[in-house]
Amino acid sequence: MVKFAVHLYLWTEKFDESAIPLIRKAKKMGFDGVEIPLRDLDLINIEKTKRELKDQKMECLGSIALSLRHDLTSSDEETRRRGIEWMKRCVEITSEFGGDTLCGVIYTAWGKITGESRTETEWRRSVEALREISRFAQEYDVTLGIEPINRFETYFLNTAADAVKLAKDVGESNVKVHLDTFHMNIEEKNFYDPIKQTGAMLWHMHCCENDRGIPGTGHVNWDEVFQALSEIDYDRWLVVESFTPEMKEIAASTAIWRKIAPSADAIATEGLAFLKDKAKEFLGK
Repeated sequence: MVKFAVHLYLWTEKFDESAIPLIRKAKKMGFDGVEIPLRDLDLINIEKTKRELKDQKMECLGSIALSLRHDLTSSDEETRRRGIEWMKRCVEITSEFGGDTLCGVIYTAWGKITGESRTETEWRRSVEALREISRFAQEYDVTLGIEPINRFETYFLNTAADAVKLAKDVGESNVKVHLDTFHMNIEEKNFYDPIKQTGAMLWHMHCCENDRGIPGTGHVNWDEVFQALSEIDYDRWLVVESFTPEMKEIAASTAIWRKIAPSADAIATEGLAFLKDKAKEFLGK
């Protein structure tokens, strides 16, 4: 049965103690879980977060976007090793929270643009690093979700087909694919084929409108999305992810310059209602 979550970047740029009440907020809105951004790891109060998740009966997932300091494709061996160890710590934190998934831009630095196509050497570095991390993650029952993102945010991995290829090249059972309809709207020919062709490799799903606004208010073909999800018997997370200008650093990184919805709360509540209606229509959930 599919479950519904919200990415906490909608309301906060860093997950510290001040952000813990967002778990309760999401629960009251009707979500089953939260996707927690793992960024400034030293700011995270693990025990208080665990307690709040338990008290609210909420599940969670870990979400990351590698920085240049943690770039697994870097030519600098020290940078790659730093990235590997940092991701291992993110695996541990996700597991401590009770989560089974660490997803996002986990294969290269988010926002890194070279002006050229990826190289075989970069691909090999990413594969080797992810293989080591995924084997470590198996000890914690955590699966890695590879998220292809659009060409303006990376040159390394833009399509579902490439994400499947990377996962298969890593070759570990706990490396899967994480798709996002915002990025698919830019990079894929349609929404149905990539989901259908990813099939059992699809582990995680971000449901975002084409303008990052409220799901259901733009031109994403949600019938194609949910028809494909139905045909592959998808039964995991559907996540509302968006950003607002109030989150200044994240908004700058994601090019959110204007107001795309009445409020962050509107994106969450109206988006959730829309996704639940679609899930009921196509997935019988």
